[in-house]
Amino acid sequence: MAYIIVADRYAPLTTESRVYGYVVQLAPEVSGPIIDVAIGNNQHVEKGQLLFTINNSKYTLAVNKAKVALQQAYEQEKSLYAQVEAAIANTASSNANYNNATAEYQRISKLAKNNLVSTSMRDSAYANYQAARSTLHAYKQQTLAIKAKLGESGGDSSLVMAAKNNLAQAALDLSHTQVFAPNKGVITNLQLEVGAMATANQPMLTFIPIDSLWVAADFREKATALISKTSAAYVTYDALPGQVFNFTVASRDFGVAAAQQTASGQLTSVEVSNRWVRDAQRIRVNLSSEQAIPEQLFVGSRATVVLYPVDNVWWKTLASMQINLAGLLHYVY
Repeated sequence: MAYIIVADRYAPLTTESRVYGYVVQLAPEVSGPIIDVAIGNNQHVEKGQLLFTINNSKYTLAVNKAKVALQQAYEQEKSLYAQVEAAIANTASSNANYNNATAEYQRISKLAKNNLVSTSMRDSAYANYQAARSTLHAYKQQTLAIKAKLGESGGDSSLVMAAKNNLAQAALDLSHTQVFAPNKGVITNLQLEVGAMATANQPMLTFIPIDSLWVAADFREKATALISKTSAAYVTYDALPGQVFNFTVASRDFGVAAAQQTASGQLTSVEVSNRWVRDAQRIRVNLSSEQAIPEQLFVGSRATVVLYPVDNVWWKTLASMQINLAGLLHYVY
């Protein structure tokens, strides 16, 4: 009994341990009927391997339509360049008319001061001057407006840029009709058949990256009080009886769900227990290893874990004895 009490502090053992891994729900980015499923259930796949294909007919048409629209945009851009040239010519002509009208108005004004011409002639010259100035201003603004649409150089017009973006989006949608594996892993619980309708952003496959697997063990909180950077772990799996694997302690969780608080505007909920000795709180310890998780295992595989201080030969030896005994017992249960 004394050994169990002390060992639970320095070399704690738990059977509440599992293999964990990230479960990724793969969803297409476009919609359409599925015309090919390239993988089988529980199949190992490599990064970039084709998983399934969506009918790309309408997306191919969208690309062709976008290409035509881009060509039309280039043609419209050429038309804008021609309009700029015309506007510049009109501006030059209007500028000449404006200069003539200004000079004429100034000459008539001097004559009018000496009563050499009629007031109506002066008013007419002023009206011509105002009209010439307005026309010149209008052509200048027209030139600026067209240049603004064209951008700084050829192909930079808003028309062409918008058409290029539409073509890029159409090409991207077309590429998304083929869905590939994001990483090395396993496709599991496959329920996909040819003819099924894929919906954008709706999960279609369950994917588990092999490199994401790790072991986590739940210990009584007093058993984790002495965990430090020098702590390590021995692990034996139920599926691999008699085999022991070396791990290091990666981290310890900083909380449990039972103590999570959410602002609700309600009064405190007090935990009530009629037991004389309450159940010990458990906390999760995450383990890591330079070696990959054995391929015979899966997400959810059970394991037995014992922690020990690396710098203490005595407890390391006792931990090794405990885990080897547990590993042998896995032949039975």
